[in-house]
Amino acid sequence: MMETRSICGTEVVIEYPNDFPIKIMGLAQDSFAQTMVEVIVLHDPTFTAERLEMRASSQGRYVGLTATVRATSREQLDNLYRALTSHPMVKVVL
Repeated sequence: MMETRSICGTEVVIEYPNDFPIKIMGLAQDSFAQTMVEVIVLHDPTFTAERLEMRASSQGRYVGLTATVRATSREQLDNLYRALTSHPMVKVVL
């Protein structure tokens, strides 16, 4: 399935399924990465922690995660973004 989206005024074609990176930022907490994996798996059952990259901020207060999910539809991605952005541990999702 193909979908055309307008991103910043530019038409972008997204073909599903595809591997789609999502950036997640939150405060550095021991359970942050594992909790995000649990949220993501609800929307992408094929997701595993091996598809998660983690980087600490320069002062170690925040953690940035890049999760590469298997996107199967815009609805799936929208639902995942809503779940992540509404999670109390998350500060930013890109």
